[in-house]
Parts: sequence; C-alpha cells; structure tokens
Amino acid sequence: MTSLAPGIEAAASPKLFVKTSHVVSKERSEKFAKWLFFAMAVSMIVPLIVILGYLLVRAAPSLSWEFLVEVPKKGMREGGIWPAFIGTLNLVGMSLAVAAPIGVFAAIYLHEYAKDNWFNRIINLAVINLAGVPSIVHALFGLGAFVYAARFGYSIISAALTLAIMTLPVIIASTREALASVPAAFRQACWNVGATRWQTIRAVVLPNSISGILTGVILQVSRAAGETAPIMFTGAVFFKAVQRGDWFPYGPTDQCMALSMHLYTVSTQVPNVKESIPYATAIVLLGSVLLVNASAIALRVWLRNRKKW
Repeated sequence: MTSLAPGIEAAASPKLFVKTSHVVSKERSEKFAKWLFFAMAVSMIVPLIVILGYLLVRAAPSLSWEFLVEVPKKGMREGGIWPAFIGTLNLVGMSLAVAAPIGVFAAIYLHEYAKDNWFNRIINLAVINLAGVPSIVHALFGLGAFVYAARFGYSIISAALTLAIMTLPVIIASTREALASVPAAFRQACWNVGATRWQTIRAVVLPNSISGILTGVILQVSRAAGETAPIMFTGAVFFKAVQRGDWFPYGPTDQCMALSMHLYTVSTQVPNVKESIPYATAIVLLGSVLLVNASAIALRVWLRNRKKW
C-alpha cells in the first residue's frame, strides 16, 4: 500500500483540530465554575464539621451512655437527660403522626385534584404564608387554640399539635414537588386502561414519589426536635420526675421535658452547672436528629433505587 505524500500527511495530522481560542476560553470558564461551586459546597460542610468538633471536645467530660439514660440530679447540675430525651421523642413522634398524613393528603389534593379557581388559590396562599410565620407566633396560636380553646391544657397534645401546624408547609411543598416529578405519561397510561384517578394515585403516583415525600418528613423531624418557643408555651416544663429506663413516662395529657428547652434551661437558668453538661445535651439533640435523618435518607435511597425509570 503506497504511503501518502508528505503534504497530504501534514494535512491529515491532528494539528488541524487544535482548539481555538474560543474553545479554550469556554473550557477555562467551565473549570472556574466547577471549582467555584466546589468551594461553595465545601463552605457549607466545613462549618458543620467545625461546630461538631467544638461541641464534641467541650462535651467529652460528660458524654457517655450513663448521661443519656440517667435522670437529672442535684437541681439538674448533675446526672443525665433521660426525661428530656423521652419527652422529645414523644413530641416529635406525635407531631409527625399528625402532620405527615394531613400534609401528604393536602398536597395530593392541591396537585392532583385542585382546579385553578379562587378557592384553591387561597389555599396555596395560606400554605405559603404559613411557612413564613415565626415560631413564636405559632406558640401563641397553640396557646390560644389548643391550651385554652380546645381545653387540652398544657400537655404533650397541645405542644405536638402546635409543632404539627408549624411543619405542615414543608411537608406539603416537598410532597407536591415529589408528585410533580412523576411523569404524566404514567397517569395517562392508567387512565387509558380504565383506572380511576384515585387508583392511579394510590398504585402508581405515590409509590413512585415516596422517596421525595420522605424529604419533607426529614425536614419536619429536624425542625420539630429543635424548636423551643412552641413547646415552652404549650406543654414543656422546667423539670419533671421520671424513673430511669421508663420508656412511657408521659401520657398525652401530661407535660414533659424536652431536649431543646432543657438545653436552654441548663445554659441560662441553672447556676453552677457543670460546664460540659450543656454541650453534651446539644450533642445528644444533634445526634438524634442526624440519626433520624440518616435513617430516612437510607430508606429514600433504597426506594429510589427500586424505581424502574
């Protein structure tokens, strides 16, 4: 086979495809944007790591299993946080049991059934406005609506219902986004074979959007566990005697201790408290939220991997 002439070889060489100045400029801009966004992501992670490290170092003298399962002693200057830990579980669990079904069904109505009319526009506006109400306003509403008007008194029920109302907008918004992510072709295929709207939602839309719905639940748990004002006005107390290891020390109509209020109390109201106790309380509160979030995220990833599309 004869070789090409030198001129033809030069013409066929890769040098003909050298990047132009325009392409080089675009690639340089792309690399700059990539590292800029990476720096932004790191700037969100680094403060969290620094805060956790600082809290762990300060909490180390008190942080132990005994601190979690022991009851407060000597006016909360010593001992553990068992009553506050169990109280937080009660408040978060009950508020989640109320807010999650209402929020999910409200989102289903707004996305799947609601028409564009004045009534549904008012509902959407109410959801948006509810998300912007400060927590102290929710606390005053819970005091008037549940403690006095509904006559639940200062109790776990009043505090949990207040937390539920406060976290409803997050669940509704995240659920609507999850429902919107399901392709419309899925719904149309079900309707074409004679399925009703509710059958389509129940058998196709919800199973394919459950991972996104869990996002709102994760945010609800995080906010409910960390709020102080709503429970302070409606059901949390400074101190309540609880036996160590008692998993059900509170009834729905009882007042309870909570980690967020206990942290505030030992940090500002209890004199001569051991310095590491507030930090250890903060670590338990933060760790509990992170554990619940990690579990929900793992479930969400598992459900997402089961999708066929």
